[in-house]
Amino acid sequence: MTASPTDDHASAERRIQELTKELSQARGELAASQEQQLATAQILAAISSSPTDPRGAFERIAASAARLCEAYDATIHQVDGGFLRILAHNGPIPVAGTWPLMRGRVLTRAVIDRRAIHVADLQAETDEYPEGSEIARRLGYHTILGVPLIRAGVAIGVITVRRTEVRPFTDRQIELLKTFADQAVIAIENTRLFEAEQASKRELQESLEHQTATSEVLQVISSSPGHLQPVYDTMLGKALQHCDAKFGGLFRYEEGVFRGVSGIGVPEGLVYGVDQRALNPTANSDLKNLVTNRQPIHSADLRQSASYLAGDPFIVSAVERGGARAALIVPLVKENALIGVFAIYRQEARPFTDKQIQLLENFAGQAVIAIENMRLFEEVQARTKELQDSLDRQTATSEVLGVISRSPNAKVLSNSICLSSNGRTVVLQRNYP
Repeated sequence: MTASPTDDHASAERRIQELTKELSQARGELAASQEQQLATAQILAAISSSPTDPRGAFERIAASAARLCEAYDATIHQVDGGFLRILAHNGPIPVAGTWPLMRGRVLTRAVIDRRAIHVADLQAETDEYPEGSEIARRLGYHTILGVPLIRAGVAIGVITVRRTEVRPFTDRQIELLKTFADQAVIAIENTRLFEAEQASKRELQESLEHQTATSEVLQVISSSPGHLQPVYDTMLGKALQHCDAKFGGLFRYEEGVFRGVSGIGVPEGLVYGVDQRALNPTANSDLKNLVTNRQPIHSADLRQSASYLAGDPFIVSAVERGGARAALIVPLVKENALIGVFAIYRQEARPFTDKQIQLLENFAGQAVIAIENMRLFEEVQARTKELQDSLDRQTATSEVLGVISRSPNAKVLSNSICLSSNGRTVVLQRNYP
């Protein structure tokens, strides 16, 4: 039985309502993504403007985490010996200044286990978290999420958000808190690097230069939302300048191969220049090991490296066609997944210093944040466009069906609709569901 134009019209109207609701939700997600982009830009600007005093950055991170995760409060702690020491807090729930590292609390266990811990109702978890459950009942909160601050595989702190009601955090809010944890690590690492350079004037000058480079990169990230290329190029340029390297590239790792996305100073004829060609790491090479263990590759003399002696084309090309003698390759890692590498080279056999390695690792962490922010932003934009296009099509169909429902002489055929009016017959192609 063929549906009447009136039924089709009603069905189309319902579909429009559904699409309108979905579009509204997508717009809400887009607004949330844009608010996250703004919060990230403000946090990075705060970090870059005060590398010696990160308190303002920590306070901004805590405030943004509480607001964007819809939490009652947010707290940042740093590991200090066998204790957690508070760095920042936003919200009315009282917090202690220090906590001993023990498994009976969510925030301390997140540090011990080096993983995110999400408890829907901490008051009910008397066996699993005896101390934490007692504190939750005393202070009147239920849901808690703790994400460790990880640097080089070591938990150096934790960020937690809490709710007074039993309402678990969404997957998006959990991912967002992980991003805030990454930003807190950058703030802590910037401070640590600066304080470590107070021993001598030369080391202090080097640290100041590195801090300046980091600040400039953060400024590019905060001023270029939605654009990764200037971030890639700026990071790579600063890495070459402050690590005293001759040339280098930034590569994304996707589907088992590396593809260049930025290159500076790459010698002409180097086979893996930034030309979008795939680089597939060979078995038993240093690059293949990096894919497995996510650890930096540092070679003071590439001609003596196992990869060069084994004929790894990635390293052989750098040496024979690029004149490379020393190399530093640092992975870009997101939640233990490799998403790319920084690779910089010198044309003389000379090791990179620990501070230069740390600087490149810091750049790698910033690149991961920029890439993840872009991914989330693009996903929301694509969904919003898809829903808008669908709504436009449904609206046009509804308008046609509205005309049909008001036309008593309309005849519905298998693939078309005929309207008779004033002795004329108009055929409309049937292009609706």
